[in-house]
Amino acid sequence: MTVDHQTLSLLLFSAFVAITLGITTWVSRNRRGSAEEFYAGGRLFTPAENGFAIAGDYMSAASFLGISGLIALFGYDGLLYSVGFLVAWLVVLFLVAELVRNCGRFTLADVVASRMRERPVRIAAGTSSVTVSVLYLVAQMVGAGTLVALLLGGKGEAAQSWTVIGVGALMVIYVSLGGMRATTWIQIVKSVLLLGGTVALTVLVLLRFHGDFDQLLLTAAERSGHGDAFLAPGLKYGGDWTARFDFISLGLALVLGTAGLPHILSRFYTVPTARAARRSVVWAIGLIGGFYLMTIVLGFGAAAIVGPEAVRGSNAAGNTAVPLLALDLGGGADSTGGTVLFAVVAAIAFATILAVVAGITLSSSASVAHDLYASLRRRNSKPRSEVAVARVAAVGIGVVAIGLGLLARDMNVAFLVGLAFAVAASANLPVLLYSLFWRGFTTRGAVWSVYGGLIPAVVLVVLSPVVSGSPESLFPAVDFQYFPLQNPGLVSIPLGFVAGWLGTVTSAEVPDEAKHAETEVRALTGAGAV
Repeated sequence: MTVDHQTLSLLLFSAFVAITLGITTWVSRNRRGSAEEFYAGGRLFTPAENGFAIAGDYMSAASFLGISGLIALFGYDGLLYSVGFLVAWLVVLFLVAELVRNCGRFTLADVVASRMRERPVRIAAGTSSVTVSVLYLVAQMVGAGTLVALLLGGKGEAAQSWTVIGVGALMVIYVSLGGMRATTWIQIVKSVLLLGGTVALTVLVLLRFHGDFDQLLLTAAERSGHGDAFLAPGLKYGGDWTARFDFISLGLALVLGTAGLPHILSRFYTVPTARAARRSVVWAIGLIGGFYLMTIVLGFGAAAIVGPEAVRGSNAAGNTAVPLLALDLGGGADSTGGTVLFAVVAAIAFATILAVVAGITLSSSASVAHDLYASLRRRNSKPRSEVAVARVAAVGIGVVAIGLGLLARDMNVAFLVGLAFAVAASANLPVLLYSLFWRGFTTRGAVWSVYGGLIPAVVLVVLSPVVSGSPESLFPAVDFQYFPLQNPGLVSIPLGFVAGWLGTVTSAEVPDEAKHAETEVRALTGAGAV
């Protein structure tokens, strides 16, 4: 890219960072320092504010960069991500939002531990939540590095690495100083910017084709080199039975995974009541639905205007499709309009990444402090403040995410998020649903459910083509690939449910009917909710 692109983009990056740091500093001066303030923002947000924040948490780099790139490269098959990410919110709305708000306090483990033995349940749920969060963080780090590599003409590997490190450092600052209140306002600002930028690009794409969506699709198919096959299922997931099972596995992970994402569940605790939590989800569904409809236009627009070969030439995984589309829509690389539009889109994408990593880091540090630390510390040791432990945990999680982000820099960010969703659906969703709806569920069932989904999901990813055995894998030079699917959800999600059932029926523990009745009343009515 030209010097103009770099300068303007960096100025806009810097402006957003300055604004968000200002918000964080302001909030840190006005906080009370309590756990409720740090983890849940004092439960003072309105449904609309929380809805924008949920949308901000969910509309990540995977959505903005990854999905559009997959559609640009693979056409119809890339749509699965848009459909899966959106349909997942029906599960959240009808099964999770109100019940979790009424039963919990800060984390997923609060819901499960309300009727079980706390220590083993909190350790299991906390471990799972941190694992999911780190996988999700890696995708955001990869997105940040990709943007900077594009900005520097694809030759800035050192700058790409330093960007990943810088994003990690900023997310630690946001979380440590501002907690949930600062993170929420950063999400709201980011949502407005992202939706505004997406609307502008969508309008420009449609104007290029005079509002004729059919012409857009036909042009995309023609430039793809695949003809009509570009607009039909099978280009990415229809080659053989392995690819088809991968398609089913990914769909299951996307639809079921959202309800198990720790940073989404923690959002329901930032509003005062269960009714407000449900209304937050309705707001979020409206915003997220509109956004994903627009990513379809952007993906096919990138295929039609930029061309899949140019997208793949810039970034093999397709993560740069939207910035390249903006450059072309603005008039090209040497035009003022192209420079400005590219810089704006790059800055919005960078803002998206910064905001999302802050939310994920906060939820994972809460799991470390509220669940793991509280359960594992020695009983006779002097307890430290949970908030202080959470701040230290944020640093440790940031370091791990930076390391993995540097390792996975060439992978598609939407695909990486698909792995996080698979782990969330395998380990967190079964134990959550069993705890809320199964009267006979026991502590052993809860622990087995978490580990019975978490361990197979992680092991199958390690043994999959994602890690070794192919040119696109993390370690292309070695081959320990024994599991053929790239997404483990088809196997690991049922295993999580089966393990929870097996642990319960083989347990000698007598289910506490009184505690279940109390949890049920609390979940359905809100009586006794925090």
